[in-house]
Amino acid sequence: MVADALRARKISGELIVDVGCGTGGLWPFVQDRFSRYVGVDGMGYAEFPEAIEFRQADLDREPVPMADHSADVVVAVETIEHLENARAFVRELVRITKPHGWVLITTPNQRSLLSLATLVLKGRFSAFQDPHYPAHITAMLDVDFLRMAAENGLGAATILHSGHGRIGLTPWHYPRRLTALLPRALSDNLLFIAEKTGP
Repeated sequence: MVADALRARKISGELIVDVGCGTGGLWPFVQDRFSRYVGVDGMGYAEFPEAIEFRQADLDREPVPMADHSADVVVAVETIEHLENARAFVRELVRITKPHGWVLITTPNQRSLLSLATLVLKGRFSAFQDPHYPAHITAMLDVDFLRMAAENGLGAATILHSGHGRIGLTPWHYPRRLTALLPRALSDNLLFIAEKTGP
């Protein structure tokens, strides 16, 4: 989803920073668009490739260990829902992004049919049930991202949907043709993308 969004907008550059990088799995999907990748996470993983750069930080308590205005693109894939302060996190992502660089964030889609039905029936969004706690602690809505974009000088803010969603109470997923017609309702995840318009 991240690679598709970058490709559709012809976004490339020298440096991409992947905050909450895990094992560095994003790099193979975007390495044709960037000459350098830095992964940031709270712990190092043995599977993280030696050929790319890793920096460690507790994202709830420490700043992202990158200089101001240093990255062409900053990405946080399925990370923000694990953190205590989403707004502080987004400010950090914006801080390290160059002017006219891009910020991309993915997270569970709370407005899918599955998530809304789970909220009505169980009082919690589907990705925030007891088995997901304490890993998933902060549920984000589209409007939260759009508000944070306005608060942080981000323009061209857009919400995209994965087009991949599980049918409730089954192990199956909706057909792609159907999710293409109803992306928000039938996608398990969303992607927020915006351009840093200020200094």
